[in-house]
Amino acid sequence: MARVDLDGNPIEPMKICIIGAGGFIGSHLCDKLMAETPHTVLAVDVYSDKIKHLLEPPPGQGGAHPWAGRIQFHRLNIKHDSRLEGLIKIRSTWRQSALRQIIILVLWTPYIVISLMPFRWLSTAQRTLSASFTSPRVKYMEKRLEASSQRIILYGRFCVLKEDASPCIFGPIEKQRWSYACAKQLIERLMYAEGAENGLDFTIVRPFNWIGPRMDFIPGIDGPCEGIPRVLACFSNNLLRREPLKLVDGGQSQRTFVYIKDAIEAVLLMIENPARANGQIFNVGNPNNEVTVKQLAEMMTEVYSKVSGEPLLKVHTIDVSSKEFYGEGYDDSDKRILDMTIINKQLGWSPKTLLWDLLESTLTYQHRTYAQAIRRTMVKPIASS
Repeated sequence: MARVDLDGNPIEPMKICIIGAGGFIGSHLCDKLMAETPHTVLAVDVYSDKIKHLLEPPPGQGGAHPWAGRIQFHRLNIKHDSRLEGLIKIRSTWRQSALRQIIILVLWTPYIVISLMPFRWLSTAQRTLSASFTSPRVKYMEKRLEASSQRIILYGRFCVLKEDASPCIFGPIEKQRWSYACAKQLIERLMYAEGAENGLDFTIVRPFNWIGPRMDFIPGIDGPCEGIPRVLACFSNNLLRREPLKLVDGGQSQRTFVYIKDAIEAVLLMIENPARANGQIFNVGNPNNEVTVKQLAEMMTEVYSKVSGEPLLKVHTIDVSSKEFYGEGYDDSDKRILDMTIINKQLGWSPKTLLWDLLESTLTYQHRTYAQAIRRTMVKPIASS
């Protein structure tokens, strides 16, 4: 059956460039596009480990994978590599069809869908990318010590985050984590100005704690020993090592969590319904999955015991100060409540997966992927007599 959009119009196959295709979100989006759509993907990233299964034939089958010719990977660091513009110029004629959309999933930008024809890309999007990578950022962020457990638009300490409003309630100047929030809003305003002044078609996505398999890294296993990942991977690391989970300042901050597969459904709706998504800013999260960080730790402890078969630790959690855990410059919002009126109206999207279920899926993956590797690092060699 032919694919149709929300207005009943047939969806023609598209050529889509995903910048950041090898990351957590990008890899799940590539999975979705390959498995459920006829679209073609130009995947751009520094790493391809998380989409390796899409780029190589299945083991033992010898032939090409089912989506051969529909996904191509290019290893580029767009922060330092000027080849991206030329690559997209060339690929605009790839398979006799123009490049239709660009998905930007890189660290320093909001997540952006840019729908365009090649002439618009050449006239506007390159300077947008350049601006995204010259946004204010502080040294400790460049070391990946994000104070937040999420890559989102951080606008407030305690507020309802509406999609069509931007309450700028930032913390003190000396708390450097808020530079990230300022940079994020600056980029949103830049994108909106490009649309208003130069006709750029765009959609901005504000992700609220998208979690699931392949998220982030486990320190010392597939990431730096000294690195601090986001909250789910931090807690997973503690659970895998049979250590108490560290609660920063008691874990009283409240957050919402949404399953990556639910979130990717929303992104695909944006891609395939540009008439409804163009010029919009969408909050994508699950307000029904709201918990304190402490409650999240307790739930993850129970879920991990179930999926791993290991007994619960006698001491589940310990409190640490934010200064001890993150260093100077840390500050945080107590609560962020997302409003999803616009995405519900425009795309009819709402999340489905309950927090317990998404944690069970994620921690099953974490245990299967990392448990043995962590055990090997923890086994001490026996000294010979």
